[in-house]
Amino acid sequence: MTQVDLYDARIIRRATYAAVSVASILIIMKFFAWWITHSVSLQASLIDSLLDAFASLVNMIAVFHALKPADKYHRFGHGKAESIAALGQALFIGGSSLWLLHTAYDRLINPYPIESTEVGLVIMGVAIVITFILVAFQKYVVKKTKSTAIAADMIHYQTDLLTNSAVIVSLLCAELFHVKQIDPIFGLLIGAYIFWSAWRIMMQAFSVLMDRELDEEERVKILAIIKSHPEVIDVRDLRTRSSGLQQFFQLHILMDPKLSLEEADRIAEEVEAEVIQAYPKSQVIIRLVPEIPKRNDFGSDIRS
Repeated sequence: MTQVDLYDARIIRRATYAAVSVASILIIMKFFAWWITHSVSLQASLIDSLLDAFASLVNMIAVFHALKPADKYHRFGHGKAESIAALGQALFIGGSSLWLLHTAYDRLINPYPIESTEVGLVIMGVAIVITFILVAFQKYVVKKTKSTAIAADMIHYQTDLLTNSAVIVSLLCAELFHVKQIDPIFGLLIGAYIFWSAWRIMMQAFSVLMDRELDEEERVKILAIIKSHPEVIDVRDLRTRSSGLQQFFQLHILMDPKLSLEEADRIAEEVEAEVIQAYPKSQVIIRLVPEIPKRNDFGSDIRS
């Protein structure tokens, strides 16, 4: 593992520790606020934080395994542990959001008064500040490492920012306008958003587990890098996939058949180095293919 990789691993681990710590603090704060206010939108936010804590804990365990180096039983590393964890989180969160929607609907039909809104507002304001700091750190980690697990975790806490803001609006409306239905309506909206977020996480994790190709923009970039080598005639059958922090590229490059094996190998190493320079966490597998010239009806060669 290179020095850059060591740094990436360190900040990813720190991001998981920070997420678990923040989730634990938010659970304590929100439970106290819900206990004294009886707000269903605050209850929704509390459930969201409970889910965040569970998801972050699963992430921490998954990242521990994902960052392990490749071994003789896992030659491509353990990166997919991140996506397995993210998929499990999405399923759990999606199911919990359905329960939340049911609770909010029941409260909409049978309204319940909200109490001690001032305390709830203060606690939710502090929760927003703490969550915002965590999300800012997670964004940095995702931008630096492209970690699937941290990206999934970040979505949870971005959802938390939205739910916390919605709770504040709900409490203010209940306090100022004395409309009991506003609180469960916000609970329904928060529950729907949590379900949508879970769906997004599940689709992202599923794409990695199914070895989906990288985005077309990335493929075009990779092809441009390879074709920029003056001795590469063409590139065929480019295959890409990702697993945790790593990307894997397989391709065929066409070269002049008159080149010696030593020259062809040198070109392949140069192409591989250029790709890795652009994608430092990638592994590149290249097959060398001699260009077979086509012949016209007169027996002369035609270069494609």
